[in-house]
Amino acid sequence: MRKKTVARQYMQYRAEDLKSLTEQRADLVQQMKDLTSTAETEQRAFSQEEDQQFDDLDKQVKALDSTIEKLERARDLKLNVISTEKNEDLKQEELEERAFAAYIRGEALEERAGEMTKTDNGAVIPKTIANRIIKKVEDICPIYKMATRYNVKGALSIPYYAADGNTIKMAYAEEFKSLTSTSGKFTNIELTGYLAGALSKVSKSLANNSQFDIVSFVVNEMSESIARFLEAELLHGTDAKVEGLKGVTLSVETAAASAVTMDEIIMLKDKVKDAFQAKAVFIMNSATRTALRLLKDGNDRYLMQDDITSPFGTTLLGKPVYVSDQMDGMEAGKTAIYYGDLSGLAVKLSEDASVQVLQERYADEHAIGVIAWMEFDAKVENAQKIVKLVMKASDQGGRT
Repeated sequence: MRKKTVARQYMQYRAEDLKSLTEQRADLVQQMKDLTSTAETEQRAFSQEEDQQFDDLDKQVKALDSTIEKLERARDLKLNVISTEKNEDLKQEELEERAFAAYIRGEALEERAGEMTKTDNGAVIPKTIANRIIKKVEDICPIYKMATRYNVKGALSIPYYAADGNTIKMAYAEEFKSLTSTSGKFTNIELTGYLAGALSKVSKSLANNSQFDIVSFVVNEMSESIARFLEAELLHGTDAKVEGLKGVTLSVETAAASAVTMDEIIMLKDKVKDAFQAKAVFIMNSATRTALRLLKDGNDRYLMQDDITSPFGTTLLGKPVYVSDQMDGMEAGKTAIYYGDLSGLAVKLSEDASVQVLQERYADEHAIGVIAWMEFDAKVENAQKIVKLVMKASDQGGRT
């Protein structure tokens, strides 16, 4: 703690401070050179006033030299402290990872503060591992990453803005006359918490192989399992559980039950107000994307473009296209595409991901169980930001 305090104190000695002092020194030295140059040109000695001025400038230069030297020393000390802190953080991370790997393998551990935190139910929760899992979940599941997240325990009540919500309006007024009151049209949504767990079995043969990176294996397995589950729940929800994007009310219905036109995509995009377009993306499955990639304009040019600068590699009407295997396809009555700013979806985590290792439960399978638990809920908090494309229930003539 002391080292971090020292580091913060030294942070005031920035590069700009040294640069400013160096520039001041250079200006003073130039003034000294100008004085001597004038005397040399006129081939005379310094006057009493010039002599005093030169001495004053020399004192200022020496004072600056001393200050600059101290600042440079302080800067070096600061860099050393920061470097030491980084090394200590890295060392702590390595200790936690080694301790977690040893725990999975059932090896005896010397108890060290900070390496492991054990709960009353025996769950082992190394913060380093939990953070790695959540970070990887964000990388695998952009929908979760783009949503608005709340890390709070208990029920959470937040304002819900409907798609047709009005805002507070300003109007002309006169002195001594009351203003007519208006208010935004919104209600509240309640986010609670639903417990979910992901189980991964690790072969004891692999776990006991010292050359096998057991920590990375667990992190990857847990992250992929959590990401798949989260993405499915955020997109579809589950009755009486998480609602997810089922709460989207803005919609465009296609004219056909199994095809989408570019006119319908344009209508879909324009359903979202311009104020919410900046971070908007399309979400669809790979088959729907393929169908849209084949659409052409009147000049036989493809309407969907590959774009290496786009987060997901392709753009449609200038917006990134994210492909999720969890999305429904272009089937009658299904939601084939979501479009909008996913920050309109609220996700509440009541409990950070925790990890529990089951050493004996799967012994007859020669395996070790690793469980990741989390408690969450998700609902649309701003229906103006997201719109869905719903396929027509059936074609004309009753064909589905």
